Amino acid sequence: MSLLGNIIWFIFGGFIEAVGWWFFGILWYATIIGIPVGKQCFKLAKMQLAPFGKKW
Repeated sequence: MSLLGNIIWFIFGGFIEAVGWWFFGILWYATIIGIPVGKQCFKLAKMQLAPFGKKW
């Protein structure tokens, strides 16, 4: 069931939101102070691609 949910999520906006998190992660990495925030942006991008069935 989580596979079906992830596919639907990916098609209806999960990919676009993940690209947004990647973009802002790259922007945050441009400054030394923003590197920790950039790391978190990349973690959120991974979670945004397939949120169902993940355990944190």
